[in-house]
Amino acid sequence: MSYRLGMAQMLVEGGRPEANLARGVARIAEAAEKGCRLVVLPECMDLAWTHSSAEQLAQPIPGPHSDQLAEAARNSRVFIVAGLVERAGDRTFNSAVLIDPEGEIRLLHRKINVLDIAQHLYSIGDHLGVAETALGTLGINICADNFGDSLAIGHVLARMGAQVILSPSAWAVDADHDSGAEPYGELWRTSFSELAALYDVTVVGVSNVGWLTDGPWKGRKAIGCSLAVGPGGEILAEGPYGHDAEALVIIEVEPQPPIARGTLMADELRRRGYTGP
Repeated sequence: MSYRLGMAQMLVEGGRPEANLARGVARIAEAAEKGCRLVVLPECMDLAWTHSSAEQLAQPIPGPHSDQLAEAARNSRVFIVAGLVERAGDRTFNSAVLIDPEGEIRLLHRKINVLDIAQHLYSIGDHLGVAETALGTLGINICADNFGDSLAIGHVLARMGAQVILSPSAWAVDADHDSGAEPYGELWRTSFSELAALYDVTVVGVSNVGWLTDGPWKGRKAIGCSLAVGPGGEILAEGPYGHDAEALVIIEVEPQPPIARGTLMADELRRRGYTGP
């Protein structure tokens, strides 16, 4: 069974949740009209990554921000994955949710590999999970959870049965970065392709665009370049580069059966050349 997935590479403005959520809802409706059954939005798409407004404006999940996305899921009859800034008691998390077409939250992931410069805002995530859905078994992680030196997170999701790993992201570079001289994205292509080739999973990362107007990386620009890699390590799509490069990139996803389960997984991974734990 294959289906269309919409990669909503959208502008995210720091500290402007109403505008950001309205933009996300519009992208969801657009993707649904084009036949998508799953729509992925960027990391911290309500407040922007490391924006100090997290201290005052972060909301619980479920809460006002996730409720707007749940309503959009119900209205458009699609699955949604989106990054949100979550308030949980006295802590704040860089989180992501999977919402089903009934508007129910099926997964809540809290980013684990939080950059040192962001730990003043976000606590470290405390669990991993997958959800069995009509679109296959889905897993979520967030941006730097897919760094090459933290790829164990993706390995665990695949071992839990994930056929598709969805990663809201915020990929930023220096203001004067020249993509012609230094093409962006090799880090993500390498990590995504390793997981995709080893486990026959599809890995999708969707980044925002726009200027970072606050926080430790103030003055840098988020440049999109959203990426999807399919089973075997095939690049399915790459979004455009640029601080103003909004785009809806649509791919066809065909989930593959897990390569093995439980203790049989190690044997199959060795056969495929994996020498790690």
